[in-house]
Amino acid sequence: MMMSMSMSMSQIVGFGVKHGSSWRGSCYVSSSLSIPPAVVDDTVNGQLSLRQEIRLGLPSKGRMSADTLDLLKNCQLSVKQVNPRQYVAEIPELSNFEVWFQRPKDIVRKLVSGDLDLGIVGLDTFSEHGQGNEDLIIVHEALDYGDCRLSLAIPRYGIFESINSIKELAKMPQWTENKPLRVATGFTYLGPKFMEENGLKYVTFSTADGALEAAPAMGIADAILDLVSSGTTLRENNLKEIEGGVVLESQAVLVASRKSLVQRKGALETTHEILERLEAHLRAIGQFQVTANMRGNSAEELAERVLSQPSLCGLQGPTISPVFRKGDDGKAVVDYYAIVVCVPKKALYKSMRQLRAIGGSGVLVSPLTYIFDEETPRWRQLLSKLGM
Repeated sequence: MMMSMSMSMSQIVGFGVKHGSSWRGSCYVSSSLSIPPAVVDDTVNGQLSLRQEIRLGLPSKGRMSADTLDLLKNCQLSVKQVNPRQYVAEIPELSNFEVWFQRPKDIVRKLVSGDLDLGIVGLDTFSEHGQGNEDLIIVHEALDYGDCRLSLAIPRYGIFESINSIKELAKMPQWTENKPLRVATGFTYLGPKFMEENGLKYVTFSTADGALEAAPAMGIADAILDLVSSGTTLRENNLKEIEGGVVLESQAVLVASRKSLVQRKGALETTHEILERLEAHLRAIGQFQVTANMRGNSAEELAERVLSQPSLCGLQGPTISPVFRKGDDGKAVVDYYAIVVCVPKKALYKSMRQLRAIGGSGVLVSPLTYIFDEETPRWRQLLSKLGM
């Protein structure tokens, strides 16, 4: 076995990139490599176990865990945990429902095994550990936190100084069967798949404890494939991302076992409720409700005035209501109307200026908590995925 690569890493595993019907490259395995325990299958003859409770897996630690709990709380689905050391909790609003705190990769594995029915993880974790399993299904693909990207990064110096794209990297003559491109990563499923799809024939992958950004400078890897948020850590370690080198854009997603949704009693209905709450809250996050008084002769006249402004069209259009005041004769008269419209947060100031320009005054701005639609599009998409 070829052992030209430094063995200073505590764990080293190499994977060759598939070329044709065989795998090229070398494979390195050290005795300290920890093998994940086998997952116990919770199904019998293709059917789910008799477990009655519906189970949701949530990340047990870190920023992803805190942001997930905050999101559920904002959707009126607060997780109640009697003891912070316990791994099981409940959401009182959902009957016959359990929350299990697990490592993100274990959430995916236990969805496959049938030990969990639903889970919230990063798309990167779901894709890496789900490995295209047909029983896994994405229920909501954009929970609006945990944003990052899985990206290939190479040194800014040496033979890589003029390399700025994945195509240029693939054409470098340095990479041969005897001297493959060495990539340090924890993504040993997505990494080889990505490299093969981009024409890199000779690649080995290694995993290591600690920061991967140090691997090229230490001489134990030529490049790294890792999660990137701002890119500051890469720049500070003299590394750069390259064009076409992003494997996937990731954020938190709600995922499920297809088998659970179809076969476990109450799972689909509970998923529908969770999905509606998530959709209503996430849709409201990006909107403000704007109310203004405007003088006019009729609601129709003011509707035409408001709709002439692109930023004031709202979700379906403005709501226009008469404002009654007491006239000189003591009777109720209408010469003002209240205009209510939802506007995107990023367009708030522009919308306020447009309201003023067409005669609006007394402009009030209120944050929104929920916007419930007639039916969430993602629910219809889910039913379609399930063949319903």
